[in-house]
Amino acid sequence: MTDASTAVPTPLVEALARAGQREVLRFWPTLDGAGRARLLGQLAVIDWREFETLRQLTRARHATPVPPPLDLAAATTPPCLALRDPANPIAPAAAVAAGQRLLASGLVGAILVAGGQGTRLGCTGPKGLVRVGPVSGATLFDLLFGKLRAIHRRFGRQVPLAIMTSSATDADTRQFLRDSGFGGLDPDFVHVFRQHDLPALDAATGTLLLDAPDHLAMAPDGHGGMLVALHESGGLDWFARHGVEHLTSFQVDNPLALPLDCEFLGYHALSQADFSTQIVLKREPQERVGIVVEQAGRHAVVEYSDLPAPLAAERRPDGRLRFHAGSIAVHCFTKRFLDRAAAREDSLPLHLAHKVVPFLDESGTLIRPTAPNAIKFERFIFDLMPLADRVTVVEIEARDGFAPLKNPAGSAADAPEHVHAALVDHARRLLAEAGVTVAEGIDVELDAATILDASDIAAVLPRGTHIDTPRVIRGL
Repeated sequence: MTDASTAVPTPLVEALARAGQREVLRFWPTLDGAGRARLLGQLAVIDWREFETLRQLTRARHATPVPPPLDLAAATTPPCLALRDPANPIAPAAAVAAGQRLLASGLVGAILVAGGQGTRLGCTGPKGLVRVGPVSGATLFDLLFGKLRAIHRRFGRQVPLAIMTSSATDADTRQFLRDSGFGGLDPDFVHVFRQHDLPALDAATGTLLLDAPDHLAMAPDGHGGMLVALHESGGLDWFARHGVEHLTSFQVDNPLALPLDCEFLGYHALSQADFSTQIVLKREPQERVGIVVEQAGRHAVVEYSDLPAPLAAERRPDGRLRFHAGSIAVHCFTKRFLDRAAAREDSLPLHLAHKVVPFLDESGTLIRPTAPNAIKFERFIFDLMPLADRVTVVEIEARDGFAPLKNPAGSAADAPEHVHAALVDHARRLLAEAGVTVAEGIDVELDAATILDASDIAAVLPRGTHIDTPRVIRGL
């Protein structure tokens, strides 16, 4: 290859010419060696066949809008199992026992989607490093890794964990793992892999954008990038070597996530589902969660922005929204299903988002648009749902398993203060179940690594215990 500090490799020049994108090299003469290497590194990983697809999607987005995965006019909310509901066709006790057998046999692995940054939350680096523990100040990583450690303590088997990073979080996440001793996890049971970036394209012309003389405007390819990146990193084979047959996936911004809940895993296994997903009851049309729908036996998740307002507001005779199954991005798949999906090139379609993207003009001035000017592309892992032969939908209580951290302090929802309150409320309820009372206004927190349920609390705090100072409750 030609020395990156002196010239652009001929094959790349030819590829740029064929794609009509040679303008991205307009600042090349002004770049130093490091800048040239940086730009070449980005250009080298672009799949030019895929780039042409991105351009075609950009040009066609007004003429041929992407249809929803199902006919929403004919779709319904699918039947849902509910945690701890004795009316379920599968008894909760049977589901719990089945889930316990899976965990005790080491058949379950986990995938943590952790590519997001904490910038909007006042944290430099990965969102997983944001501190949310109401008493301990524990990070999101601490709390979520703790759940896996607690499963290991209870069942005596490690849960292999694959962590998906992005170009923005990969180095810092790996450094955190080294510095923290892998958050108390066994390094042999942790696999880190990075999702791909896709270029942002000018919405009017479909061309590549530069946001610095030596840098293309790029963005991660969404949580759906998990499938290709996991496969290409050897992650699916890695899980197989650990004996994993079922994989849960969950997001780093939800410290209450229940991906390893025994009852949920049991429903997945006993219903012989390829794809199982957790939902919460959507009560108001304006709630910003996607919804799970079904039509003619096929399931899909529809983003809230793709659900027409009249349909979003429609209610059933019992008062529930017609589409009330709010998706919370906690899923379980058979590994066999993911293997099949990874072998298909068309498993996950691209979604387009019209966004504001800063860019350099011809003179090298950075333009910060005030209106959307570019198209970004994402894939969503829930788009695998229509490929599944059998889907199981499990409703959980939001207060038990859904406290997303998405917005800065002072926001109307999903802000640090809301997560803080949700964690304290969760701790108070489990303590009450164990016969422990907490004084009004006192913050309490459960140690994620040692407390799975009220039985762990009962082992360390006698019934009748009263807590009147802030405290982290730790199990044996």
